[in-house]
Amino acid sequence: MAAQEALYGPGGFYRRPEGPGGHFRTSVHASPLFARAVAGLLCRVDAVLGAPDVLDFVDMAAGRGELAAGVLAELPEEVAARTRACAVEVADRPAGLDPRIEWLAEPPRGITGLLFANEWLDNVPVDVAEVDAAGVPRLVEVRDDGAERLGEPVTGAAVRWLARWWPLPGEAGQRAEIGLPRDEAWEDVVAGVERGLAVAVDYWHTADARPPFGTLTGFRQGRETVPVPDGSCDITAHVALDAAALPGARLLPQRAALHSLGVTGARPPLSLASTNPVAYVRALANAGEAAELTAAGGLGDFGWLLQPVGIEIEDVLD
Repeated sequence: MAAQEALYGPGGFYRRPEGPGGHFRTSVHASPLFARAVAGLLCRVDAVLGAPDVLDFVDMAAGRGELAAGVLAELPEEVAARTRACAVEVADRPAGLDPRIEWLAEPPRGITGLLFANEWLDNVPVDVAEVDAAGVPRLVEVRDDGAERLGEPVTGAAVRWLARWWPLPGEAGQRAEIGLPRDEAWEDVVAGVERGLAVAVDYWHTADARPPFGTLTGFRQGRETVPVPDGSCDITAHVALDAAALPGARLLPQRAALHSLGVTGARPPLSLASTNPVAYVRALANAGEAAELTAAGGLGDFGWLLQPVGIEIEDVLD
């Protein structure tokens, strides 16, 4: 698949030296409060697991390790001392990364703790189907310059996935992104969790609100662009998280998940400005960053897929 090579091949987008942060801003880049919330979630998982001798934290699609480093910095000393932090990424290990963080090309198996995949599934390449003039869903083929044409009809497991998760009407031009590779990728990484929690955070949609013309797009240097598979830009599409969910999972918008973890965006009381001005300014800045992470129409609309393994989701998230 051209998108796979363009994203992860030797000259692919995710091997560029500037890293993903040079092209788009995620919740990890928006505020250290995000890493603090994930650290809090890890502590809750740790408590449910009974404080194991080795507590795993796996940062899936780690970019340049920003989240893993932030989580370690936010953990209580006792928990940090037991934590094995792993960053999973195709690019080379960045210089200056906390030496406590293992840098892996593939996620480990036998995880006891928390696997966290922030904006990973949207970059697992998928085929796009478009309905032709005869009402037949066909695969969309893309050239290196971004030009498109309709290819062969969709067949096999992809047809079954569309029928179950994204039925296409017979109207010409209607599109769907066939999320089967993402479902399989998620199932595989969850299988690596022996006990604990796996979380995927991403742009999302569910069966009651599929976008009629799909969401495939590109990003380069902070701007949306044509998703050309030449390695110069990110190629991304929103995720059908309900299709990826395994039994026992819970789906939440990011604002609800972060509220449960104490990130609310509430402004500090004005009285604090007179009693402790420095604390007031700090709290006000945190409130602004929390508001961005939880904002409707922005990062707060991201979806969290929480998949417990051997534990109850109610024990770690209110």
